[in-house]
Amino acid sequence: MTESRIRIVVADDHALVRAGITGVLDATPEFDLVGEAATGREAIELVARHDPHVAVLDISMPGMSGLEAAARLRRGHPALRILILSVHDHSEYVMESIRAGANGYLRKDAEPRELRDAIRAVARGDAYYSPAVAKQLNAALRGEAPGTMPPDHAARMESLTRRERDVLAGVTAGKTNKQVAADLGLSPRTVESYRESLMRKLEIYTVAELTRFALEAGGRE
Repeated sequence: MTESRIRIVVADDHALVRAGITGVLDATPEFDLVGEAATGREAIELVARHDPHVAVLDISMPGMSGLEAAARLRRGHPALRILILSVHDHSEYVMESIRAGANGYLRKDAEPRELRDAIRAVARGDAYYSPAVAKQLNAALRGEAPGTMPPDHAARMESLTRRERDVLAGVTAGKTNKQVAADLGLSPRTVESYRESLMRKLEIYTVAELTRFALEAGGRE
């Protein structure tokens, strides 16, 4: 995205919640709130009318859920970035959001700063997941999560080195190469090399698919 301001549509059926979200966005100069919706159908109409960069969708709305709206928006507007809001952080909800085409997932009790960070991340093409979800992803990638990993996933994970798993954990948690490099004490260029290598081994080339793989690898119920 090259424009100076990020155009955003927000959809939530609770007026007070929506007001809180829009208040945060209105107070951020780089954000341009172009539409508010109370339903998934309204969100789809607003996206078609305003062509925003990011749609922030409540996961549960009457008539059409945020997940259904996300799936329809993904088909009709492939360049749109989608951030799902939810009171839940269980991996199954996250998996459903990824399958629907979402680029990020944030709990509704997040701080305003985290909402801003999440929007910036998805707008620039990265993924963003709340800390609790990121913790599950890290546990899955390090073999610490409960449950049984599908055989196909286990074989593919075995092909990765420890460093590649560390980089994968960072990528699927929505971190940039620079942030992963700082966490691991590596250079951004080295992290990029690990990232390219693990994508070739897994034959997965998008962050959304990497995140889906990581969650499925955790074998969570």
